[in-house]
Amino acid sequence: MEFCERQGWAIHPEIDCSRMLRAYQTAITLADRISGRGSYSARVLQYNALAERGLGAAANLTVEQIEAIVVGDPRYSMLPPGWKSSSDFRLPFQGAESLMRAGRRVAAHVRRRLARLGTRLDTDLVKLFVGHGAAFRHAAVHLGVLTKTEAVACSMYHCRPVFLEQLGDGSWRHIAGEWRPRARRGID
Repeated sequence: MEFCERQGWAIHPEIDCSRMLRAYQTAITLADRISGRGSYSARVLQYNALAERGLGAAANLTVEQIEAIVVGDPRYSMLPPGWKSSSDFRLPFQGAESLMRAGRRVAAHVRRRLARLGTRLDTDLVKLFVGHGAAFRHAAVHLGVLTKTEAVACSMYHCRPVFLEQLGDGSWRHIAGEWRPRARRGID
């Protein structure tokens, strides 16, 4: 919040967040912090569209459990090395999505919500979105801010914002906050 104040940026009173508990808890903490500043009041709105990558029928399983299911089911081929961080890979389970698909979903939500703000603003306005790093990094790919290679090579710091700006021509750019470089360990 202090960073936005130093920049002279107003913060939109609605914080969009994933319905997942850790995102909701972060958003509530942000809203409380923002609301504690003068007469400003923030509220949290939850959206399915901001969820992390869907694993479909494998939701809530560990990587080891997912891999064991694939090994034990003759219908499936072995999972490729690094499948978890592969942008285009989708688990062979009903309802699963790739990171790129999750990013497309998040980017569409961001675009839709910003379009509702209108184009005639007399101040710089920050709209907060709270969700999950991989889905947001891949949304940045769809917004033209990162390449797929960059999205896989970085992560996000826990509870540290990355600021993206939508320009007048509809394009996007990264203006503040840091992506966290990912340590390459072979198979993620």
